Amino acid sequence: VDDVPDPSCLALSPDGGTLYAVSETDEGAVAAYRVKDGTVELTGPPVRVGGSGPTHLSLFDGHVLTANYGSGSVSAVPLRADGRLARAPAAVLRHTGSGPHAHQVQPDPSGRWAVSVDLGTDSVRVCTLRDGRLAVHREIALRPGSGPRHLAFHPDGTYAYVVNELTPTVTVCRWDAAAGSLGPPAETRVLPAAPDGDAYPSGLAVAPDGRFLWTATRGEDVLSVFALEADGERPRLVGTVPCGGHWPRALTLSEGFLYVANERSGDVTWFAVDEETGLPARAGAVGVTAASCVVLG
Repeated sequence: VDDVPDPSCLALSPDGGTLYAVSETDEGAVAAYRVKDGTVELTGPPVRVGGSGPTHLSLFDGHVLTANYGSGSVSAVPLRADGRLARAPAAVLRHTGSGPHAHQVQPDPSGRWAVSVDLGTDSVRVCTLRDGRLAVHREIALRPGSGPRHLAFHPDGTYAYVVNELTPTVTVCRWDAAAGSLGPPAETRVLPAAPDGDAYPSGLAVAPDGRFLWTATRGEDVLSVFALEADGERPRLVGTVPCGGHWPRALTLSEGFLYVANERSGDVTWFAVDEETGLPARAGAVGVTAASCVVLG
């Protein structure tokens, strides 16, 4: 994906035919590519998202959602029926509070809500998208100074897990899809001991059967493995393993393998996951300059 600058996050359409990429620049844009025979072709000019520094995108209700870190906002760019970006202004929802920095936005498992994570305001916002307009339904405050970065749901939709960048922890909240609300948060550390310096956890992934959760920690270059106990309510740290590179920014789980985008070493490493313990064993690597995201068709 060389047609847009800084394509730091990608998303694939459900049919695998269209790839979307953010352009994490001050202007902020999203691009769409047609995927065919292992190649990608830009379907049209990138579309401005109305915010700066988009770091994440996802698909929701006929739109591409972006979390705009620089401007502290979330945008919704409409899609055409064929998956191309519509030439229409993006809907923009500006986060409020002290120093907002939206870092991720994604649908909940029910498909009713868009959930955004804000590293600057230490909060999670549950949003609606109706008639092309974004609105906040509920805002959930997490521990001050925790720096929530990314969120993932338990496969049965009962819990949400938030990895916190500034305090190396995972926050667990019960998710009520009917009400669009998160229950009281509880935290657990991602490392067995306090780090010597800044840890900076980044990505996380949850097993499809709900038994395990994995996080990446950039400052330590490790992956942490959690067993999800009590039907997902209590993550228990099983152990850590080296990520196989430097500065792991994102994790992707697919068909029993865990893929790690190592930004500063410029590679993607992948691991076979033990079905009984959840522990990853390194299986391969490939060079990718400034790797920041992995999607698989």
